Amino acid sequence: MPNIRLPDGSTRAFDQAVSVAELAQSIGPGLAKAALAGRVDGKLVDTSFPIASDAEVAIVTDKDPAGLEIIRHSTAHLLAHAVKELFPEAQVTIGPVIEDGFFYDFAYKRPFTPDDLAAIEKRMGEIAKRDLKVERRLMPRDEAVVFFKSIGEHYKAEIIASIPSNEAISLYAQDNFIDLCRGPHVPSTGKLKVFKLMKLAGAYWRGDSRNEMLQRIYGTAWTKKEDQDAYLHRLEEAEKRDHRRLGRSLDLYHLQDEAPGMVFWHPKGWVIWQVIEQHLRQVVSANGYQEIRTPQIMDRTLWERSGHWENFRENMFTTESESRDYAVKPMNCPGHIQVFNQGIKSYRDLPLRLAEFGSCHRNEPSGALHGLMRVRNFVQDDAHIFCPEDRVQDEVGQFIRLLQQVYADFGFTDILVKLSLRPAKRVGSDEQWDRAEAALDAALRSMNLPFEVQLGEGAFYGPKIEFSLKDSLGRVWQCGTMQLDFSMPGRLGAEYVAEDNTRRVPVMLHRAILGSLERFIGILIEHYAGAMPVWLAPVQAVVMNISEHQADYAGKVAAELLKAGFRAESDLRNEKISYKIREHSLQKLPYQVVVGDKEVAAQVVAVRTRKGEDLGQMPLRDFIARLNTEAAQKGRAA
Repeated sequence: MPNIRLPDGSTRAFDQAVSVAELAQSIGPGLAKAALAGRVDGKLVDTSFPIASDAEVAIVTDKDPAGLEIIRHSTAHLLAHAVKELFPEAQVTIGPVIEDGFFYDFAYKRPFTPDDLAAIEKRMGEIAKRDLKVERRLMPRDEAVVFFKSIGEHYKAEIIASIPSNEAISLYAQDNFIDLCRGPHVPSTGKLKVFKLMKLAGAYWRGDSRNEMLQRIYGTAWTKKEDQDAYLHRLEEAEKRDHRRLGRSLDLYHLQDEAPGMVFWHPKGWVIWQVIEQHLRQVVSANGYQEIRTPQIMDRTLWERSGHWENFRENMFTTESESRDYAVKPMNCPGHIQVFNQGIKSYRDLPLRLAEFGSCHRNEPSGALHGLMRVRNFVQDDAHIFCPEDRVQDEVGQFIRLLQQVYADFGFTDILVKLSLRPAKRVGSDEQWDRAEAALDAALRSMNLPFEVQLGEGAFYGPKIEFSLKDSLGRVWQCGTMQLDFSMPGRLGAEYVAEDNTRRVPVMLHRAILGSLERFIGILIEHYAGAMPVWLAPVQAVVMNISEHQADYAGKVAAELLKAGFRAESDLRNEKISYKIREHSLQKLPYQVVVGDKEVAAQVVAVRTRKGEDLGQMPLRDFIARLNTEAAQKGRAA
């Protein structure tokens, strides 16, 4: 006789075991129709799941975030079902949920085409309309291996064979299609109404380039059509904002095969870089950091002592000279400890905050490189704080306030926080990890910051707080980090003299605000669609004459703007003013200054914004004041 407690605090008693679907029906037919799954004592289950004992139960509908994930997972199975009906010889492999959708990998004798994709999506719709019951089945592992081999699904058989033999295998069937899955899934295919297949791609089996190439089909699924339409619109907007396309059209940077994953910055792009770097330099200096510079290449033995050689070797570029092995630095921390180690440090010297715009190299797979977002050579706005353990919470709090200030300067105010805990591959004792994780947890709680915990996602040397920002399209970008390290300072001989004259190892806090400057600039380009706020714009204003008669005056106006500290250009070409305006509008300059005979006579300027707004005539000093005000507001004005 289970007694079931519902989310509203009410209870329902039953004479015998009851399924989630039956519980929903007892509450009301509307809820029964909307039910996608259940949550029993916090665990997601199918609507067929039997509740035989007392439990807390919630009915999962499409209003629950978990409901959307279940819909996407079930739609991935719907995709595989459609492929098997249309292409019976295709083998299914894996089909997980990803952000905003799902994918499924297939092995097939020929490449799928866009026409195939359209046919598969159409068949998915037909299967959904059949409203097929989705049933969960359990099967012993060895029996499941034999079964999938018997139906020609050798990839599935290989996956199941890797599961411990004492585990029962969970399968889901809809009509004659059966797939391996933990679930839960929707009760019937009729629940899947809003979906779209997006694209085709290649993928190696199990992500290993030594294995065969499979075909990956990406899709998206939603609870409401208007949500999917909004998502597709965001994708269209994101394509327009692609930093790779804008980087070319705005002449900011380029990449080429002779230096894969390494950026050639053009003058305009380098202006953006320099403005960002100088701003950060001023901010961190005002917050007690001292800037340093460390070598690009250091002996292998240092990387062995730090733990990087063992834990990060596959991502490091190496070289050799005079029978010595060297590594190009993938990160700055060991070099910063070498600076700390010079001379005797006292507790009075702590906290010591060392910052560096450190150029790092990581041997990323060529297939993973993506414009500015994933590169092999990048510069971090890196810093390391050396402090006693009892100062950790204060230092983390100060850093978070600094990070919030900097993000606001760039126009980002929606910040997501995650606490990443110990990974399986790590250095240091469990007791050290316990203290490190507890310290970061306490620091976040002391600032009343909501955060999500990520198990197993910490760095190999310590737990970390990750800071992600939302851009203008609602996309999330992980940028800032604060990592607590009890291990590396001791491994590299760092110590200070404590108040009781004993030698102690400092705690080291690894922190970055922007992360990679290359990637952050890519984010900014897409966030602003290339239309940078005044303080970041490579060219803040262009001065244009209407005819040759105003050339001298236009040149003087441009010179005055330069003298006032602004990045201004003059366009004195013998072209129609409409042509000039259109051309500079495509370059997304914040302001266009037009001078004709009237402006020369009145000694004023006519000002247009990049949005096409005509601000009319004004004295040059008023325009300069406007620029000063807007530049001082930075991204906060935008």
